[in-house]
Amino acid sequence: MSRRCHITGKSVLTGHNVSHANNKTRRRFLPNLQRAALHSEILGVDVRVRLTPRALRTLERHGGLDAFLLSTPMTKLPPEAREIRRRLDRARRAATPAAS
Repeated sequence: MSRRCHITGKSVLTGHNVSHANNKTRRRFLPNLQRAALHSEILGVDVRVRLTPRALRTLERHGGLDAFLLSTPMTKLPPEAREIRRRLDRARRAATPAAS
């Protein structure tokens, strides 16, 4: 399982531990990932995602999972969010009657 936020795409960064003697050893900066179940109004189900607290605040500011995904361009979404967005688009097309 990758250490990547499903909403913002934030992932592992690398750098150095630097000692007082200026010795450098490699280290990894891991994102603060949390598991959450977010409710989707369009799909009518809870969607399980791994996201950072920052992403959770972003979702709240945009009005929820559906509003955030539908207002963000597909090119700016990570692969996991693109899949949820595709599900939302399919559900919206199925819910609207075809114009005759």
